[in-house]
Amino acid sequence: MDEQVRLAVVEQKIEDLKPIILKLDATIEKLSEVNTTVSRMLAVHEERLSKQEEIDGVLFAKIDELRDKMDRDHHDVLSRLQGLEKKVWIGIGIVVAISFFFNTPLLNIPQEPDIIETSYSM
Repeated sequence: MDEQVRLAVVEQKIEDLKPIILKLDATIEKLSEVNTTVSRMLAVHEERLSKQEEIDGVLFAKIDELRDKMDRDHHDVLSRLQGLEKKVWIGIGIVVAISFFFNTPLLNIPQEPDIIETSYSM
């Protein structure tokens, strides 16, 4: 009889464990679904990150190209301005040299003498 009692106790314990095992099975299924969903989300985010890195690379390349073009344009404008400035100073030098050579004041404007006239008589 001891064996029958033991067997009955073991069977009762197994029956008590069945709902727990069923819950564990359901939990494992849900966890595997969550794992699959998280894996999909990570794949999507990874793809977005890689696309964003490609876009960033293209944008940085364009920024570098624009900076180089702006540097070239700045250099061109600066050299043109320096050339014009040089021509202006050469022109000023020529005018001053001609003025001293001919000893004629080209830049002086003749002034009228300052005379104070009264409009009323005494």
